[in-house]
Amino acid sequence: MELEDLEVYSLSMDLADKVYFLIEEFKFFQQDTIGKQWIRAIDSVSLNLSEGFGRFTYRDSRNFSIMARGSLYESKSCLQKTFRRNIVAKEIFDVLLQEHNNLGIKLNNYITAQTKLMQNDKRK
Repeated sequence: MELEDLEVYSLSMDLADKVYFLIEEFKFFQQDTIGKQWIRAIDSVSLNLSEGFGRFTYRDSRNFSIMARGSLYESKSCLQKTFRRNIVAKEIFDVLLQEHNNLGIKLNNYITAQTKLMQNDKRK
């Protein structure tokens, strides 16, 4: 299996692209403050999944997936801040919030699967 075959990875890449192109439209101050933090957070999801995928043990892979989940929550907080500060319109907020929530479900399922593999693995 290749990394690109993982649905959770593909979803994280797609969401990161959407956030990036949205932030490109922000004013300079918005880009420089919340924008930079947001793009680092959402990019970190796929980057951590990538690093975990390349690890030797299920435990290592799972740890990076847990870090990816933390970054996803950070990204969701950035989304909420941009909406509260009237940077992002309600329609965009609703779509991106749903995508964050969907990715969170997929990521939790992936972590659960990794946990089961880790528990069944003799190498641990």
